[in-house]
Amino acid sequence: MNTLIYYSFNVMILAVIILIVGMIKPKWILLWMDKPGRLPIMAIAGAIFMAGAVMFGEGNKQKQQEQAAAAAKQPAQKAVEEVPDLH
Repeated sequence: MNTLIYYSFNVMILAVIILIVGMIKPKWILLWMDKPGRLPIMAIAGAIFMAGAVMFGEGNKQKQQEQAAAAAKQPAQKAVEEVPDLH
C-alpha cells in the first residue's frame, strides 16, 4: 500500500476524533481559549479532513502511475521473449 494512502487514513481518523471530542468538550481541543465554541472545532476538523482527502487522492494518483509504469514495462519484456530465434 502506498504510504500517502496509509497516512491519509490516519489523518482522517484524527479529524474525526478531534470533531467528536471537540463537539463534546471544546475546551479539551482549544486549550488556550476561555470560552471555546464548536464552530472553530468544526473548521479545524474540516481542514484536517480535507488535508487527509488530498493526501488520499495524491496517493491514489501515485499508485496508478506506478501500476501504469509496471504495465508498460511488462508487455515490452514479453514481446522480446516471444520473438522466435531464426538460426
